[in-house]
Amino acid sequence: MTSLRLRMTEDMQVRNLSRHTQDSYLLQVSQFARHFAKSPALLGPEDIRAYQVYLTNEKKLAPRSVHVTVAALRFLYRVTLGLDWDFDQIIPCPKAPKTLAVILSPEEVLHFLGCIESFKHQAILTTCYAAGLRISEATRLKPEAIDRQRMVLRVEQGKGQKDRYVMLSAKLLEVLTGYWRAVRPTGAWMFPGAVAGEPISTSAVDATCRKAHRRSELTKPVTPHSLRHAFAVHLLEAGTDLRTIQLLLGHRSLSTTAQYLRIATNKVCAATSPLELLPRPIPKASSPPAPQHF
Repeated sequence: MTSLRLRMTEDMQVRNLSRHTQDSYLLQVSQFARHFAKSPALLGPEDIRAYQVYLTNEKKLAPRSVHVTVAALRFLYRVTLGLDWDFDQIIPCPKAPKTLAVILSPEEVLHFLGCIESFKHQAILTTCYAAGLRISEATRLKPEAIDRQRMVLRVEQGKGQKDRYVMLSAKLLEVLTGYWRAVRPTGAWMFPGAVAGEPISTSAVDATCRKAHRRSELTKPVTPHSLRHAFAVHLLEAGTDLRTIQLLLGHRSLSTTAQYLRIATNKVCAATSPLELLPRPIPKASSPPAPQHF
């Protein structure tokens, strides 16, 4: 390990960045250094610009993928190397297109969950929908997270290293209880993985999700995260206020949660189309006269 890599690691540890963030930043900086076969300390603004052009034009990375590289390089040069640059100019962050999530209907969610063959994976993905959990949060649940008296689930160290409570519906409790009695998992985790002492991996759940999606023959894309989107939109359409949904999802900013307002049909379709307000029916268009050739 080079002294620069060690110092950057220590800088991230001092700031208590998550292990996932640390690994991601180190990987991005390592790839940057290997691209030029030089230490990042010897590279400057023109090199960074050339690398971003390479990622965009040659690697064809999406803007959100480039965002991770930008964050890693900004941390390296701003914090570890202590440079006083205008980082918005020198390491710009590409503008990401604003897209809307495709939302499953309640009937489609029910159909999809019924296509999952594994009892364990069905319980995990049901939890993602019923409690609005990220897949990383669902896989790392512990048995003691289930509070039957208060009917809540305790999510420990979710995104941003924050704990929170989420709803535990009676139906979800029934699913988790049935899974527990049938599988009798051992160890600290509600959903243990193939490696002893570790929870099930998110990649294993993703693979099962893809398989179930093929079996369901749904035309809409389905991922563990789309079940979380469905949770939020279905609550919003049922009349739950935005602030409550923000707390349940663990969003830092209310503006992030407010994006679901653009998807919820009861919000989008609440207004009456001006076509419906016209005083008379739309007159039928007259057919053009038949052409006369002789």
